[in-house]
Amino acid sequence: MDGWPGKSEADRILEDWTKNKNLRKHAYAVEAAMRVYANKFGEDPEKWGIVGLLHDFDYEKYSTLEDHPFKGVEYLKEQGYCDELTDGILAHAEHTGTNRDTVLKKCIFAVDELTGLVIAVALVRPSKKLADVKVRSVQKKWKEKTFAAGVDREIIERGAEELGVELNEHIDTVIKAMQGISEKLGL
Repeated sequence: MDGWPGKSEADRILEDWTKNKNLRKHAYAVEAAMRVYANKFGEDPEKWGIVGLLHDFDYEKYSTLEDHPFKGVEYLKEQGYCDELTDGILAHAEHTGTNRDTVLKKCIFAVDELTGLVIAVALVRPSKKLADVKVRSVQKKWKEKTFAAGVDREIIERGAEELGVELNEHIDTVIKAMQGISEKLGL
């Protein structure tokens, strides 16, 4: 993958920059959703997964809107990685002003917030397991504005719309992707 870090290199970057276990789990969840969508759209799951894995890798060191994800992207460019990777990372954050003009960019924007909501729903289930999360579980909590209040539902809706996927189908796709790595997520 010319201009792209391999999976092991991307894992190393994440581990070097991100010590917070929950932030790493978020990265794994977004990676899983990106891989599933890449397969769905006939794209490269390795590349899309790496965008998902690295989209927040600089957040622990640079959490302000002025710095994240710009500092991480700057680092990746210095390492010689391609614009497709760095532009994909920029696209996950609306404040970057990045034009979401590719399916990859639309996808990272669409899945980022939703993974957080799905994890929150899993954590309030009696079992605390992703296996018990269904679309209707997410729909029920969706309406409770105080539940996972930091998750911007409008961004999730707009992301699904930009991606051209019905919202419930989008939720189902992300749930299933995350269920596929439930052990890694500890859920």
